Amino acid sequence: MRTSSVPFCALLAFVVASLFSACQTDPRLRREVVYLSGYSARDEARSHFDNYSYWDGDGVAGAPSVVIRISEQRAYFYKGTALVGVAAISTGREGFGTPMGSFRIKQKDRDHASSLYGDYVDASGQIVKKDIEIKKDPMPPGTRFDGAKMPFFMRINGGVGMHEGFLPGMPASHGCIRMTRSMAEAFFRNVEVGTPVVIQP
Repeated sequence: MRTSSVPFCALLAFVVASLFSACQTDPRLRREVVYLSGYSARDEARSHFDNYSYWDGDGVAGAPSVVIRISEQRAYFYKGTALVGVAAISTGREGFGTPMGSFRIKQKDRDHASSLYGDYVDASGQIVKKDIEIKKDPMPPGTRFDGAKMPFFMRINGGVGMHEGFLPGMPASHGCIRMTRSMAEAFFRNVEVGTPVVIQP
């Protein structure tokens, strides 16, 4: 005589629900991972897919350098030969590719704003036209240009630099290298004008 599979399915559903509930409530499963420098893996500015960014470079000696790998969407920070930080990044999307080659940091600007990309806003600061390129999009009457904010900007080549920005998990910028706030701030603190930056495929 064949037994019904209904009790088994009900039992399986109960077990799955119980495990999910435990994951939500058990404090042991919600611990923060804090690296040597104090950087927290539960940083709210990090994107949901970013499980590998870290910074362990505070107090480490050695000349700084940065390697950016576009195929990996990661930036690697070295002091001397020691890898001290890895950042999830978003580089240039199709048609706005991030240039490859060997460069050096040309400028640091903590409160940088784009002179090319941003929004048109009215006198009260309300956005009238979003995500515009000033050379292509005509300015509506009564508006002004508000450049996209690029905190912790580290200029590499022309208008391209590393800075804080949104990470959608794929190349999405106009050529710049975006990072989460905590990683952009760590890189910014530790680079100097003249720091080598190598951008690889």
